Amino acid sequence: MVLSCDDVPAQPLPATGAVAGIDLGVASLVTTSDGEHLANPRHLAATADRLATAQRDLARKKRGSKRRRKAVARVAALHAKVRRQRLDHAHKAALALVGDYDVIVHEDLRITHMTRSASGTIEAPGRNVAQKAGLNRSILDAGWGVFLTILAHKAESAGRELIAVDPRNTSRTCSRCGHVAKENRLTQPAFACTACGHTGHADVNAAINILRAGLALRQATQAA
Repeated sequence: MVLSCDDVPAQPLPATGAVAGIDLGVASLVTTSDGEHLANPRHLAATADRLATAQRDLARKKRGSKRRRKAVARVAALHAKVRRQRLDHAHKAALALVGDYDVIVHEDLRITHMTRSASGTIEAPGRNVAQKAGLNRSILDAGWGVFLTILAHKAESAGRELIAVDPRNTSRTCSRCGHVAKENRLTQPAFACTACGHTGHADVNAAINILRAGLALRQATQAA
């Protein structure tokens, strides 16, 4: 549960003069354009065995029985614990970012669309269903939506500027020469430009592209 209050006075933080682009991920919750990685604790994955045991126990209980009600409560308590842990980590990560940077740029992600069912329909069945379902679980476990909501509130309260940019090709574009190709992304963590040979961490490369896009958008808006 996220609580919000109206008319809470802002508490602007001192300016740092620093700006950053951030890339949200599964291996790390956040990677900044400075090369910093904020951990993704994967709270749901850590509780998966206990949750699976509790759900199996629930499935064996007779509907309407006292034991079933207790089993339902155990499953609900585990889910609630994961939500609390995810929320606490999101608050800490967001607080660290607004403390370090005056301007923070992130991708304008449509998380609901990204985590749509992998199986598709009878007419248009999904491809790579198992892999997509696994990615969906990882995205939801990382809590990108919760994190971005909290980051927006903390940025506003701290007097920081938050900019959302189009996410297209941020992970495929070389931050050195601008060459765009899916072949640039060799593996999840590795980026190697097929044009200029630039190599680096793929998430850092994406965060740099995100920052540049945000600063360009900011400049265009200020000039309008």
